[in-house]
Amino acid sequence: MKKTQIERKRINQLAAIVMIVILAACSAGNAENDNKAKEAQLKAYKQEVHDLEMKIAALEKELKADATVDKVQVVLQELQTQKFEHFIDVTGSVEADQEVNVSPEASGKILEITVKEGQRVRKGTVLAILNSETIDRNIEEVKISLELAQTTFDRQKNLWEQNIGSELQFLQAKSTKEALEKQLESLKAQKDLSVVKAPVDGTIDVIYQKQGQIASAQMPFAKLVNIQKIKVYADVAESYLTKIKEGDDVLISFPAIERDRKTDVLMIGNYIDPNNRTFRIRMDLQNQDKLIKPNMDAVVTLRDYVADEAIVIPSLLIKEDFKGTYTFVAESEGGKLRARKVYVETGVTDNNMTEVRSGLKAGEQVIAEGFSQVVDGSLLQAN
Repeated sequence: MKKTQIERKRINQLAAIVMIVILAACSAGNAENDNKAKEAQLKAYKQEVHDLEMKIAALEKELKADATVDKVQVVLQELQTQKFEHFIDVTGSVEADQEVNVSPEASGKILEITVKEGQRVRKGTVLAILNSETIDRNIEEVKISLELAQTTFDRQKNLWEQNIGSELQFLQAKSTKEALEKQLESLKAQKDLSVVKAPVDGTIDVIYQKQGQIASAQMPFAKLVNIQKIKVYADVAESYLTKIKEGDDVLISFPAIERDRKTDVLMIGNYIDPNNRTFRIRMDLQNQDKLIKPNMDAVVTLRDYVADEAIVIPSLLIKEDFKGTYTFVAESEGGKLRARKVYVETGVTDNNMTEVRSGLKAGEQVIAEGFSQVVDGSLLQAN
């Protein structure tokens, strides 16, 4: 614009000179030589004016063309280093902390069931009583025999202390009494086996048998579970064996109840399953509200990668051509903002964000919106 103004000023100056020459020519008379010289000079000035007008027209055309060049409207994002993490999801299975099938230790008819399904019980609580009629009868018989044996033993002892009677009689009485005592203890122990008791604290989940049926050690009477604490197991591909450690943070989701719980890896198995090439991990959770049930579906989210200072951009900004992977950044050239194609080396992708390991640095402006409309060198208008 300044160049055009200077050219116009020169034209105005030349025009003024021409007018002065013409006026001078008019006032100088009709001298032939002077007129010829002035005509020649006037012709030269007119030619110079014409040349300047042509230059002005060319400059105006150039400026007009520059003004009509389309600029791509873009949104820029300044790159900064940030913490970047990658996570994997694996399927988990829920197990009760304790799940026990309770069976009686002796066979017998079920006389009474003393609990109900869903009832909370303590270790040692009586669950059922079996028929022990035969044992009871044997106990009574042994008690009678023991009573007689005790009397005989006491009498023989007194006689022995008075040096009356033989030692053999005393020892026989003692042996008989002790044998009956042991027999009574054995029968009482057998009677205890006819009482089915809870082996652990928990809740009666299922009672398999009914009153009047015959119970035996080979048949479970009831299932007892404790779900105040639960165990979650997950099978993880062996390729992650060096990336997951005991104590790592874990997020466990339960879609059925729309609950998420945070915990850590309690245990990593020492065995690779040859069928699916996985290793097992275990997590424990408190479950006081008992909403989480055994065999419920679970999604276990584990972190397998972390970079504390990474350059990260949206994955959709990364494109590929025959030379490699690239993206576009904005750079100022000669006072104009232009797009520049930059080839990059990418790393891990998570949640639609990709780590860029080389090619970009903090402080650069990446084209975040409008990138699909630019090519290398495009003029940009940043919004």
